[in-house]
Amino acid sequence: MKITFKFTLALLIVAGISGCTVFQPNVMLRTKKNFQYDIPPDSANYQYRLAPNDYLQFRLFSNEGFKAIDISAQNQTFLATQNQGFSYLIEYDGAVKLPMLRRIPLAGITMREAELILEEKYAEFYKKPFVMLSINNRRVIMFPGSGGSAQVINLLNENTTLFEALAMAGGISSSGKAKKIKLIRGDLQNPEVYLIDLSTIDGMKQADLILQANDIIYVQPQFRIASEVLQEITPVLTLLTTALSMYAIIISLQPRE
Repeated sequence: MKITFKFTLALLIVAGISGCTVFQPNVMLRTKKNFQYDIPPDSANYQYRLAPNDYLQFRLFSNEGFKAIDISAQNQTFLATQNQGFSYLIEYDGAVKLPMLRRIPLAGITMREAELILEEKYAEFYKKPFVMLSINNRRVIMFPGSGGSAQVINLLNENTTLFEALAMAGGISSSGKAKKIKLIRGDLQNPEVYLIDLSTIDGMKQADLILQANDIIYVQPQFRIASEVLQEITPVLTLLTTALSMYAIIISLQPRE
C-alpha cells in the first residue's frame, strides 16, 4: 500500500506540474491590474484625416459637376463608367500620384480639404472642376468575444460608430463580456486604449464613439471556470487513470508469496 500511495502521489505531482497552464490561453490583449485606460474622445465633430496607405477613389467632373447629375440618356453610359472611379494610393510619404498633377501631398488633411485643393489644381486644365473623393479601404478589426469569430469590417461611412460595427459583426458573442470592450487605436508601439462598458444604458454614450481606420475592437471573453478547469484536468485524469490501471495489472500479475 505504501508503494502504491507513493506512486500515486508522484503521478499527481508530475501531472499537476505538467497541467499548470494558465486558464484561458486564448485571451488576448491583457492589461495589468491597475492599468490606466485613456478617456474616449468626444467624436461629435470628428472628421477623418487622410493617411498613408489610404486608397482614394477619385472622380473628376467639369462645369461644377453638371454631368454627375445629368439624367439624359446620352449621359448614362458615361456615369456608369465614371461612378466606378479610379483608386490611387497615398504612399508612405503622404503624397498621391494623380493624372496630370503628378504627386500631391494629401496626408493629414480632411476629405473636404483635399477636394478643394484638387479642384484648385485641376482648374488649370478644366473649367470649374468638381472633385469627389472617398476611401475604399478603411477598416477595423473586430474580436466579438469567442474564438474563430474575428473579422475585418470595412468602414463604408466616415461616421461609423462602435455600436454599428458591433452590429455588423453580429453583436457580442454569447461568451463575450459586454462590460469589458477594449478599443485600441493609433501606433501599436504606444497605442491609446479605451475600456468601454455596454452592459448598461449609460454605456450607450460610449457606444456612439466614431471609429477610425485600423481600430482594434476586442470583446473580452467570459471566464467559464467549470469548463476551463474540466478542459485542463481531463488529460491529467486520463493519464493518471491509465497509469493506475497499468500499475494494478502489474501488481496482480506478480507471484504471491
